[in-house]
Amino acid sequence: MPLEAAWLIPLLPLAASLLITVLGRKLPEGGGWVAVGTGAIVLGISLFIAVQTLMSEESFRQSFTWFSAGGFELQIGLYLDKLAALMLIVVSSISFLILVYSTAYMHSEGPRRPRYYAEIMLFLSSMLGLVLADNYLQVYIFWELVGLCSFLLIGFWFERPTAAAAAIKAFLTTRVGDLFFLIGLLLLLVHFKTLGFEELFALKIAPDQLWVIALAGLCIFGGAVGKSAQFPLHIWLPDAMEGPTTVSALIHAATMVKAGVYLVARSMPLLVQAPENLLIVATIGGFTAFLAATMALINNDIKRVLAYSTISQLGYMFLGLGVGGFTYAFAHEAAGYTASLFHLMNHAFFKALLFLGAGSVIHSMHTNDLRQMGGLRKFMPITSLTMLLASLAIAGVPPFSGFWSKDELLAAVFAAAEHEPWLFVLGVLALAVAFMTAFYMFRLWFLAFAGKPRYEQHHHRPHESPVLMTVPLMLLAVPAALSGMTLLLGFADLIYHGKPHHLSALEVLKHIFTSPLTYLSTGLASVGIGLAYAIYLRDWSIVLPKPLTQIKNGVHKLLEQKYYLDRLLVEWLAGRVTLGLAWLVERFDSLIVDGAVNLAAKLAALYGGVMDLFDRVFVDGVVNGFAQLLRIFGQSLRRTVTGLVSDYASWVVAGIVILMIFYVTRGA
Repeated sequence: MPLEAAWLIPLLPLAASLLITVLGRKLPEGGGWVAVGTGAIVLGISLFIAVQTLMSEESFRQSFTWFSAGGFELQIGLYLDKLAALMLIVVSSISFLILVYSTAYMHSEGPRRPRYYAEIMLFLSSMLGLVLADNYLQVYIFWELVGLCSFLLIGFWFERPTAAAAAIKAFLTTRVGDLFFLIGLLLLLVHFKTLGFEELFALKIAPDQLWVIALAGLCIFGGAVGKSAQFPLHIWLPDAMEGPTTVSALIHAATMVKAGVYLVARSMPLLVQAPENLLIVATIGGFTAFLAATMALINNDIKRVLAYSTISQLGYMFLGLGVGGFTYAFAHEAAGYTASLFHLMNHAFFKALLFLGAGSVIHSMHTNDLRQMGGLRKFMPITSLTMLLASLAIAGVPPFSGFWSKDELLAAVFAAAEHEPWLFVLGVLALAVAFMTAFYMFRLWFLAFAGKPRYEQHHHRPHESPVLMTVPLMLLAVPAALSGMTLLLGFADLIYHGKPHHLSALEVLKHIFTSPLTYLSTGLASVGIGLAYAIYLRDWSIVLPKPLTQIKNGVHKLLEQKYYLDRLLVEWLAGRVTLGLAWLVERFDSLIVDGAVNLAAKLAALYGGVMDLFDRVFVDGVVNGFAQLLRIFGQSLRRTVTGLVSDYASWVVAGIVILMIFYVTRGA
């Protein structure tokens, strides 16, 4: 199969979306099996092309002119390199399994199913198109399309006020980031006359143009902050859990929110030219990872715990990218970059599994509240076991996948601290996140699956999910548990063109298990799991002195209120500030605009009065005066017409006398 067949990857889901939109009600399962079949074909093509690309040392590009004007051309095309290949594997494989899962999970939606599958396939087409794009404009087009699909799918149950509000909140919040992204692209276009990846990455930037790269890079990162829910634009993602759980798994855990990480990774050749910006990337990533992890500690909604976990793990990835780019700019060491992408892949698998497992629990219990669960392990053995594997993976317990990528990422951060001491602080935060991740994930697992039931058993009859839901769980459990092993097979060599490591599997193991950091991070994860076990399974508690109890209650309330960031950013900033600006605009409109309009109207009225006066005095006066003169002259002439012969004879004589005088005087 030639690499040109990659054009089919985004086109096939788009065709399926159009087909389901038109004929969905007449298709089996509302178009579900058309979506599954298309997803299987896309998965097969994607895997084949991804393997070919990973085995090649050269990137592949094919493009053609979209339109041209005045000597300026915009291209549309494919760009296949190792980064694109990794994203193809992640997006296509997880999407296929979620589509299979959806045929059972969304079965009860009846006539709504065609809309669901049409939107999911449009999203899949857009996400794959974004991954394969060969220029920033093409990325931006698909970027906006995945945002549109996110809005539609979050608000899938639009009759629910919370779902409708969450969709609007997500759409408006991510628009803030998208505005910065657009400004960055305009800067690049105006100054360098191109948006193509290869053209921009090959530019030799003059020193006086570095400010353009620095500012454009920050703006591009601003787009990633919105799409990947980083501080301060993280507030939309927890509310996005109002959509179907399959949407949460596909869009808000495994694929769309990774688009921001992909964008920063894709833009790294530009970003490394302004390495100070990469410290900003790392700082926002590290702070977001810590902030979101603290909010996950006390949340009782099973999907929102996973949402905060997603925000936190995305922060890890941005931390790794920032550190990797910063160290590459000074020491040409890309460990943070590869560790971040390694964690992206591992996280996509185990987080998709966690969300689908949560969907299986919700399908059985009809509630998201962890306080109304408990003891589900004996009723849902497959769901409980697969979620346990995923929890071990995200907690960083060896030998599960999260251990390998998280350890590499932490090692890269502390290694970079030799060049920039501030990164040591971020490394400490990252270690704290490792502890909190293990704690809140096993808090979730113990509350849901272990202990005694906390629900009315005559109201709830827990049961394992249908086979079309459990099979995807079991299939996802394999990469969720074992994808980290690809580090031993040379993941860094595969994903990075420069092949910086060349370590054998034995050397990798030696490097990891002789590092004190490995034992520190694993020990913190173990303490987190043990603490969750003691508190939520053994009812362990400590009686604190009153001052400490008050502090604990205050911290708990602060976390419940999400640090009041929603109130600050939504109610105060978006409410008061925006309304204040609207009031100022209104006042400006009434004082300046309306004043100018009124003044113009008065001037126009004055001008009209002057012109009316001119018309009446001058124009009408001249015409009427001339007419009066003619009337007087006519009346005078009329008196000469008497009808008497003597009068006419007198006029004749007078005329003769005048002529004679004229001739006499002329002759003289």
